Amino acid sequence: MAEPTAHTEAPEGHHAFPPFESQHFPSQLLWLTLTFVLLYLLMSRIALPRVAGIFAARQKRIADDLAAAQGFKERSESANAAYMKSLADARARAQAIANETRARQAAEAKANNQRLEDELNQKLAAAERSIAATRTSAMGNVGKIAEDTAAAIVERLIGVAPSAPDVARAVGEANKR
Repeated sequence: MAEPTAHTEAPEGHHAFPPFESQHFPSQLLWLTLTFVLLYLLMSRIALPRVAGIFAARQKRIADDLAAAQGFKERSESANAAYMKSLADARARAQAIANETRARQAAEAKANNQRLEDELNQKLAAAERSIAATRTSAMGNVGKIAEDTAAAIVERLIGVAPSAPDVARAVGEANKR
């Protein structure tokens, strides 16, 4: 006798594994079809709409978050633009204030320089007048000192004092040369 195979024949007194018996195929196909239809209906009516709803809610939340991020970005850019504008305005005002201050200080310095220059010119003119007066006074005395010195030298050399008119004439002739 041939030895039975594990799938088709059973040992003596035992039947083969039921799903592999051909007499059970029609009922298995019926249950397979019913189960498939029930699972299909269950999935299409209950599970898949819920999953689709979850995906739609998630997509909507992502779109809302992106829209909010875009709104924040636009507000940030407008705030940055306003900041840059106010910074540029502040720099322009600071530059204007600096220019105004520089011009005012330059005018004050020019006025101070002019005032000091005028004071120095007045002091210089007074000093020149004083020098001229001193020179005139000194020059007036030079003739007299020269006459006295010449008379003293002649007297020392010859032992006799010359007359004042002779000494004045001689000093006058020496000054002309």
